[in-house]
Amino acid sequence: MTRITVRIDFDQGGHIGHGKVRLLELIERHGSIAGAARAMGMSYRRAWLLCDEINRMFREPAIGAKLGGKGGGKSDLTPLGREIVALYRDIEARSLGLFEDRIAALGDRLAPDEAGRAV
Repeated sequence: MTRITVRIDFDQGGHIGHGKVRLLELIERHGSIAGAARAMGMSYRRAWLLCDEINRMFREPAIGAKLGGKGGGKSDLTPLGREIVALYRDIEARSLGLFEDRIAALGDRLAPDEAGRAV
């Protein structure tokens, strides 16, 4: 299925795109950075560094964490984190709608794969 992925580069530095937003969604689903990292096939360290980057990018944290130990080691999205996901997904959806005819025109020009479908 054809889709648009968006990367937003901020004037102040930093960027947010499909991968970081997907990481946020998976943290929300799994309740931890480790679970989200496993679901994305990335190391915990890489996921943690991305979370740290996201949290430093905004005025307030997007990802909240409980310290390890009994009942700890969990992460969740803050209201800002959920808002980032919602705004990004809205931008993606609106972009797809806005450029649907142009995307279809590009798709019509794709070379076929071995089964005769456009690649």
